[in-house]
Amino acid sequence: MTPLHPHAAPPRIAIIGGGVTGLTAAYDLTRSAAPARFDVSLFERAPTLGGLAAGFKGRPEWAWPLEHFYHHLFLSDRAMLALLDDIGFRHALQIYRPHTAIHTQGHNYPLDSVTRVLRFPLIPLADRIRMGLVLAYLRYHPARPWRKFDQIQADGWLRRAMGSRAYEAAWEFQLEGKFGSLAREVNLAWFWARVVARTSQLAYFDGGFQAFIDHLAGRARAQGAHLYPGRTVEQIHPHSEGGYTVVVDGQPAHFDQVLSTVSPELMQRLAPALPASYLEQLSRLKSLGAVVLTVALDRPLTDRLYWISLPKREGIPFLALVEHTHLIDPSHYGGDHLLYLGDYLPADHPYFACSAEQLLDEFAPHLARFNPAFDRSWITGAWLHKARYAQPVPPTGYQAMIPALKTPLPGLYFASMSQVYPWDRGTNFAVELGRTVAAAIASG
Repeated sequence: MTPLHPHAAPPRIAIIGGGVTGLTAAYDLTRSAAPARFDVSLFERAPTLGGLAAGFKGRPEWAWPLEHFYHHLFLSDRAMLALLDDIGFRHALQIYRPHTAIHTQGHNYPLDSVTRVLRFPLIPLADRIRMGLVLAYLRYHPARPWRKFDQIQADGWLRRAMGSRAYEAAWEFQLEGKFGSLAREVNLAWFWARVVARTSQLAYFDGGFQAFIDHLAGRARAQGAHLYPGRTVEQIHPHSEGGYTVVVDGQPAHFDQVLSTVSPELMQRLAPALPASYLEQLSRLKSLGAVVLTVALDRPLTDRLYWISLPKREGIPFLALVEHTHLIDPSHYGGDHLLYLGDYLPADHPYFACSAEQLLDEFAPHLARFNPAFDRSWITGAWLHKARYAQPVPPTGYQAMIPALKTPLPGLYFASMSQVYPWDRGTNFAVELGRTVAAAIASG
């Protein structure tokens, strides 16, 4: 990028979306080490920053906020670890080794280590060994062959490679639970990335993810970024003399460049001037929403289990039961024992129209499956959070479907979780995406 004249005004950048991608980009674009310093304004329609990683305080007694949607980090999350070193927040990250299981045929079966997988009684030993070899092939393949896997359907390949008994007992339900009716479309690269990237040890921030968000936002502000939560961007229009008119809460403002980190569906509405070919790419990207009910109990529900995966065939109306306070001590939440009951669902699913009370009536009777002594009187509170864009769906051939970060309109960039492929959505890859698109903007 051509150096700025010493007296020239820095380029004005609008960032739409105050999630981890947008905040990371704002931080990087205002660093003094950037090729040119930018005048960055970030707009977030929610009243708080953080996007899907934002937290809430359900009661005044809570010392820490809790994420709207369950969050943790893996020890392989290198982009996040590098950012934490940059912003001086690595000290807040603590390492945990929680217990996880799948619930099937009325029992919880731990599958969080190779030893436990090999002892899984619902799969014959020969099939367990075969499954272990397949997972080792995926995890340790030296060529990182995900581009080849992009063309292969995960369900069919895994069924053939592992054998039907092992696949159906341990993996099929996870694809079905995650993607519902779209599970058969998902490609093998997505599954490969989950096997490669995930670790049995997890990490979580002292103070919750909101503490990380607040610290990152504070660093960006200290460098000159202007952050505006509670402000809604309504339109992005190319300006006849260059740059863009961005309409925020009905008021137009001019910017030299724009980075949008919203969903593909919203991007189509915000920037209708994009070429038809790019808009068509956006329209082809499928995704699911998330509905998560957080429930407070006056005592633990399970015996030290943090995460329980739930096959749909069990008849339980949520994908996962996450007992957050088996990862983080309940003393940080006023003694509340906190459960997440969540699912990925199409954006038109009836749950999106339900209240917390309605979903609690739907979900609570199933909690006795995990503790026969459970009684509705144990519940002391419930909070409901919904997001209509929460989980991209990567079909075969997805690599060719992903739109470029740099759109065909000069100076307009688009960066969403649909573009972190082959990796699954998550804060680590949101950081990586934010840094990548910030570097593209800085380099022109």
